[in-house]
Amino acid sequence: MKLTYYRKGDYLFPNLVLEEENVTIGKYGMLRRTFLKEHKKGWYQSMMLSGKLDAHLVQIEQAANERMEVLLQRLIEKYPVPDKETEQMAWVAYINGLNAIAEEIVLTELVYS
Repeated sequence: MKLTYYRKGDYLFPNLVLEEENVTIGKYGMLRRTFLKEHKKGWYQSMMLSGKLDAHLVQIEQAANERMEVLLQRLIEKYPVPDKETEQMAWVAYINGLNAIAEEIVLTELVYS
């Protein structure tokens, strides 16, 4: 690997360019980034400097979304849902409760570990 330099006044600075891809990071990726930035500073900085942070965040986002789907399906199988047509508000409250349970599991297992 050969480095090139540019002169600014009396100093030589390396021509360093980070190759960044525009990636969309969702809710779980942003939560993971905040967690790493606040609680795992060394790991966060090394991943950011090596260019691996965005790929890691995208991977966490995908894994969290997949895990949410699986958990919701299992929870619905284990705890039957009220009839949506006759008890709409009960159905909404029940699904929201199951979503909260699944999200807490995903946050504990993937985002905050």
